[in-house]
Amino acid sequence: MKEIIAIIRPKKVRATKDVLEAIGFPCFLAVSVLGRGHQRGIAGEVNCELSPDTLNQAKTGGMKYVPKRMLTIVVPDENVDTVVEAVVRVNQTDQIGDGKIFICPMEDAIRVRTDETGESAIV
Repeated sequence: MKEIIAIIRPKKVRATKDVLEAIGFPCFLAVSVLGRGHQRGIAGEVNCELSPDTLNQAKTGGMKYVPKRMLTIVVPDENVDTVVEAVVRVNQTDQIGDGKIFICPMEDAIRVRTDETGESAIV
């Protein structure tokens, strides 16, 4: 099993959810996160009211943090490429800030309700 952690733009969550559901992986965890990459923030990524000082900071050298969404998807080893390709296809705009994907080994999983373990706990 692998844990796929995708950091994506907030406005791409719905499209990502739809494509994951279409390929048979409707289960994931989504969390609002703050961070920044090399771009040091993009004012157009923020869908909320910003103070003039924050907007000026974004125009002149970057914002302190950028709101993103972190999706966590646990999949069997043989499905990693399919899921990663789907997430990339939906989120790739060829613009700074498209996000990152991390793939981590997952030692085990336990479904609390039934005590199932391993892959049977994630499907």
